[in-house]
Amino acid sequence: MRHTPPQKIIIVGAGIVGASLAYHLARKGVSTTVVEAEDIASGVTGRTFGWINTSRTGPDPIRALRSAAIHEYRRLEAELPELQVQWTGALTYGEAAAPGLQTTASMATANMVTRAQILALEPGLRHPPHQAWYAPEDGALDAVKAAHALIAGAQAHGAKLLTRTPVLGLMAQGTQITGVETSAGMLEADLVVLAAGTGIAKLVERFHMPLPIEASPAIFIRYRPRPKLLHTIVSGPTMEVRQATDGVLLAAEDYVSDSAEDQPAAVAQRTARAIEDGLQEAAPVEPEWSCIGLRPIPRDGLPIIGYPPQVAGLYVCTMHPGVTLAAVVGRLASEEIVDGQQDPALAPCRPERFLAPHSESLPVHASV
Repeated sequence: MRHTPPQKIIIVGAGIVGASLAYHLARKGVSTTVVEAEDIASGVTGRTFGWINTSRTGPDPIRALRSAAIHEYRRLEAELPELQVQWTGALTYGEAAAPGLQTTASMATANMVTRAQILALEPGLRHPPHQAWYAPEDGALDAVKAAHALIAGAQAHGAKLLTRTPVLGLMAQGTQITGVETSAGMLEADLVVLAAGTGIAKLVERFHMPLPIEASPAIFIRYRPRPKLLHTIVSGPTMEVRQATDGVLLAAEDYVSDSAEDQPAAVAQRTARAIEDGLQEAAPVEPEWSCIGLRPIPRDGLPIIGYPPQVAGLYVCTMHPGVTLAAVVGRLASEEIVDGQQDPALAPCRPERFLAPHSESLPVHASV
């Protein structure tokens, strides 16, 4: 069947995934409008550690996507000079490096290093482990700045941006999505792309789409600038920390409970003490701010990318890790949408995997 590319696309969500989609689609000459409820990167993108982490323990169905992430970000850096990645590499050890890590194929980008090699990489570590995994090609970025750079690149190719414009629902005629209803009125489109993370489930609820996306909380912490302490991303049993080019220390922690001692401010203080203990000359480490980010994680842990079979005119794109995969998914999804090219790397990500066997599409009722 001949592929007919959409002439007018609306992207819901201006996080790093939506921004990447907008940039890649606009470059292909498609009329693209990004609609965002608040501001660019105001959701989980603004509350992320920013690690471009291409290694994973155990079986990895999306290894092809993950392994292409670094190449795709280097391509974006060449196309968008404002999008800058710190290619520092990453050290992982202790509880952060799961048992059996050394045997998994998905750690092909990482090398086992000795204590002497660790100290050569990070001479300021106060308690260096006997061995660690070092991924020399890993990097990190400021996801907020990256999203702004991608949106600006999209706008340079004619894309439009509507911020502070919540999408209230999807417009439909029968089983055909025809646009979105926003707080500012109706917007028509040939294709609506949902890149709204945890907000996707509510938007598709009335269409009976089984898109199980969980809001998984994590704590992101920013500390006041310090003189150079770190050269890589360090992920160990007591801290996951990196240092930005302006000296700011950034840390990520698991969200354990809603008790007072596990709230972001308290976790930020404990992590500050861990950093002071783990790095020579680190004290004082002073929190600037801390917050909870709600990561959109599909039930089976894999991205959801593609056309839901229940309706036409709709494309879903949500994933964790969004920062790592944004560049490659933006390119592949745009090629699929505009050129009809289906890359095998996206095969494990299709939304129809959540359909019950032999189920049929449910009817979609009258338009909004």
